[in-house]
Amino acid sequence: MSVSGYTASYLDEAVEIIRRLDRQQIDAMVEVILRVRNAGGRLFFLGVGGSAGNCSHAVNDFRKIAGVEAYAPTDNVSELTARINDDGWEGVFASWLQVSRLSPKDALFIFSVGGGNLEKNVSPNLVRALELAKSVGAAVVGVVGRDGGYTAKVADACVVVPTVNASTITPHTEAFHAVVWHLIVTHPVLKTNETKWESTR
Repeated sequence: MSVSGYTASYLDEAVEIIRRLDRQQIDAMVEVILRVRNAGGRLFFLGVGGSAGNCSHAVNDFRKIAGVEAYAPTDNVSELTARINDDGWEGVFASWLQVSRLSPKDALFIFSVGGGNLEKNVSPNLVRALELAKSVGAAVVGVVGRDGGYTAKVADACVVVPTVNASTITPHTEAFHAVVWHLIVTHPVLKTNETKWESTR
């Protein structure tokens, strides 16, 4: 495929994904997060790899733009690696959430391509964290790819990024994490503070 051919194809795929996104699930995610904020709860962002980077960005946005108390365990490298070293990879997020006293007022926000799958050993740390969330009555929302894995099965609201090309599932999913969370954080019912450029006239 030529340089311009791939570019055109990739962008056409992105347009098709936007067309097929489940808008009702996005609205449901807004409602869950609004309830969390109104209850004085916290939003915990979980993801690995590129999704962990998205978690850091999202924490900033939800705290600064929407006034939601938000955290990501992957932002504390010392604690994260100590827990992995001492307790293993599978339970790293669950043990972090236990220390944070995850409660029914709180919610997990999952960014993942696979969504977690114990049988396939895909992000078992997400699965264990989700199991903990359900056991304590915390809400779960997520933006995931492919079939959504365990996240889509147990979430209160979840956007599964449509697969339009099996060769570009990961880049599109991780890109649409940002599309969806930016939509949510700037939604009029959640947004409490203007972003810099929009407030500069």
